Amino acid sequence: MSHCEPIHRPAPVASSASGLRRVSLVLALIAIICLFFADLETYSANPWNELARMGAGLIAPNFWSSQVIISAVLNTLAFALQGIALAAIAGFLLALVYRLFWVRAFCAFIRAIHELFWALIFIQLFGLSPLTGLLAIAIPYAGTLAKIYGELFEETDPEPRNNLTTTKSLSTFFYTTLPLAWKPLTQYTSYRFECAIRSSIVLGFVGLPTLGFHLETALSEGQYSDAAALLYTLLALIATIRWWLKKSLLPIYLLAAIIYLPPTAIFHWSTFTQFFTVDIIPAPLRGAEVSLLGNSAAASWGVQSAELCDWFMSLWSQQILPGICNTLILSQIALVVTGLIALLCFPLNSVLFFKPLQRYCGDGLLIIGRTIPEYLLAFIALLLVGPSMLPAIAALGIHNGAIIAHLLGRFSDDISLRDDACHGINRYFYEVLPRLYRQFLAFLLYRWEVIMRETAILGMLGIGTLGFYIDSAFEEFRFDRAMLLILCAALLNIGADFLARQLRKQLHLKTTPETL
Repeated sequence: MSHCEPIHRPAPVASSASGLRRVSLVLALIAIICLFFADLETYSANPWNELARMGAGLIAPNFWSSQVIISAVLNTLAFALQGIALAAIAGFLLALVYRLFWVRAFCAFIRAIHELFWALIFIQLFGLSPLTGLLAIAIPYAGTLAKIYGELFEETDPEPRNNLTTTKSLSTFFYTTLPLAWKPLTQYTSYRFECAIRSSIVLGFVGLPTLGFHLETALSEGQYSDAAALLYTLLALIATIRWWLKKSLLPIYLLAAIIYLPPTAIFHWSTFTQFFTVDIIPAPLRGAEVSLLGNSAAASWGVQSAELCDWFMSLWSQQILPGICNTLILSQIALVVTGLIALLCFPLNSVLFFKPLQRYCGDGLLIIGRTIPEYLLAFIALLLVGPSMLPAIAALGIHNGAIIAHLLGRFSDDISLRDDACHGINRYFYEVLPRLYRQFLAFLLYRWEVIMRETAILGMLGIGTLGFYIDSAFEEFRFDRAMLLILCAALLNIGADFLARQLRKQLHLKTTPETL
């Protein structure tokens, strides 16, 4: 028997190793082809000076105003708590009827639109109000939670339900299905709350008073010591979440969040009707006066149809098509970079490779990587190398790679090796990686839709994805263009989610993600 042979061979599975290799090679080949079309140039003459200034700021953080920092933290938590609470309630109700096609389609659509895009829409209706931040987080998160809750309910053991005379009553669900799904349900909701904190931070980049708002201001002005203080506050907030996020305290936290930051807004019905009846209507169709006479009506509709076709084709060639192409190019490269970083870094969090102290330091690096939102990472990298795809690729790869690496490290802890098992690189390639690769690919495919969503919004930093054209349309008050571009981004995300889900089914990979 070979010195590096596992203790026992895994049972045969429907998806062979060749299938896993084939999918992996196809994804890698697509990413390599995309490299030839990607903008990977650096536009900064000397990024090292800027990097040195950032390093100096990190070494000497300036907690210049504890009052400002405390206020930013409270606003961040208030948005996240209220948003995830509303999303959990709506997601649970939708999950009860998630088997209906129209419910699944509705949830797929609302979660496919990034919370920043929702924020840009609601700013037009409610301004920079607490209600804008609440809805921007709650709506896409409700779609995500409905999907996960629905899948958890479907995957519970059916035996308790089958032992009852009636299996379709609501009481049957609460006494059989819900207790079995409750633990993973609460675990995933807790994980989504951490994600909601990151989303709340990112909302600061559109003007809401969270940590992200002050971080963007400090970074843009080159005040890196101030930015370091805010960044360390963010890391401390996420790193200590397991100690201060207690189930018994959640009602108190939520009540305090509502009192501190009531979800209010100044609402004008005229603004609401103007937005939905005029602003988002394609320009050629606005204010059209159609004659009631048959021939005149037909001629008028013909003219409008021609103008609408010209309007759409112009938008398609100048913005939609370039935005979609750049979004796909960037997301496919970032997907493979994410996988490489995850495979490289998961030993940092595994008992099979490092001792407790080393593992603690390694996990600390992964916590930093997965705590800082992609948008913030890309913004920092953009200050160094300019608005190319490089900052976005690095940001997406580091953040998502750290998340997958953390989860793979936890899974590797359950692997049992012989006392004489090989060590070092041989242990990695011959003992551990073959047993974790199926789970790795499941996580990577599950993050595909997330990477696609984030790729779109990174265009707001000046990269030519769909988000760049969406942000430009909002700045120019061309809301009809913005809504069409957002619809394209949503359809693109739905397509990525559908393709990833089909691949997971074909390879017989888990469809429901394991969480923290």
